Amino acid sequence: MKSEWKIMKASEFIDFNPKISLKKGTSAKKIAMDKLMPFTKKVSGYEIASYSGGTKFCNGDTIMARITPCLENGKTAYVDFLEKGEIAFGSTEFIVMRAKEGISDSQFIYYLSVSPYFREIAIKSMVGSSGRQRVQQSVLEELELLMPPLEEQEKIGQFLKNIDDKIALNQQINNNLFGQIQAIYKSWFIDFEPFGGIKPNSWKMSNIYALADIIYGAPFASKNFNMDGHGKPIIRIRDLKDQKFTTYTTEVHPKGYLLQPGDIVVGMDGEFRPYIWGNDEAWLNQRICVFKNRRVGGKAFLYFTIKPLLNAIEQIQVATTVIHIGKKDFDAFEIVLPDDNVMDAFDDLTTPMIQKIVLNCLENKRLAVLRETLLPKIIFGAFDVSDINL
Repeated sequence: MKSEWKIMKASEFIDFNPKISLKKGTSAKKIAMDKLMPFTKKVSGYEIASYSGGTKFCNGDTIMARITPCLENGKTAYVDFLEKGEIAFGSTEFIVMRAKEGISDSQFIYYLSVSPYFREIAIKSMVGSSGRQRVQQSVLEELELLMPPLEEQEKIGQFLKNIDDKIALNQQINNNLFGQIQAIYKSWFIDFEPFGGIKPNSWKMSNIYALADIIYGAPFASKNFNMDGHGKPIIRIRDLKDQKFTTYTTEVHPKGYLLQPGDIVVGMDGEFRPYIWGNDEAWLNQRICVFKNRRVGGKAFLYFTIKPLLNAIEQIQVATTVIHIGKKDFDAFEIVLPDDNVMDAFDDLTTPMIQKIVLNCLENKRLAVLRETLLPKIIFGAFDVSDINL
């Protein structure tokens, strides 16, 4: 109950940068800053390295970037991949936050650290030269917050964790599905295993236009939009990697291509990986193109055919700054085009997998919106979870 909550300093329920012993030269798991993905709870990977310095942490700890722009970009993660008693280390630009036994819950601490209020305080506390500003840890330690009892913290943490666990499960399923599709593609169209290891003579060389029409995005000037938040988003190159973008509303209905869930999107300036678009409808901005399949279904074959094509284009280009691709590059490369019956068989096998991937991505988008909407309300007591059975 909210009446049982009490005001506490953060240092009373969070152990900041707790002391852990790790001997220099010890081989251990190392988490670099680039292994923290924006607004993602799980650490994306690690390397084994000899410890020579840096922050140290264990399972249950929250690691938060303290330097600009990493903190603003949402680089905060929860450590849960270590063995019992194992110690890992990472960037000196992490702040480690640990729950205090009998006082606070580790999951609650993570969700508190990514709440808008806590992040805003941390960002506003930054000092230092331009481009190298860092959070003042002392400001966070003195921050006074209304804290629920431990039992309610645990319920709050578990409630939000369930949402993140479902997002992680969907992503794991998608990774497995992509792996299966790639393995089938390699077996059929690179190793030719179903055809005795030899490419059938009936297959022909063609270009990408035999498979897809390429639709190029139209430029949208910022003056054409206002920020009342009810319109469809505009996807730009910088948004592709994490599929995060800002929603704009058009003053007049824009002319251009409306990106649909399941479309294959490619950036034309430095971000050349193909993406199966797993988000809501969005207007396509300039320097991004969509490969629209000429066949019913067939997205899996198109996707895995585009990948090496883009790699080949990138490798032959020489540029001093950002490499650009365009229509002339697509014109210059040939692809292998199998028989229609082989393509149909591959489509029948893989189209349900692509559809499942897109549905999982859309569900993750909705779950993430739900989490971000509920998180500040739950963390600060506006939404009561004390009576929820988890």
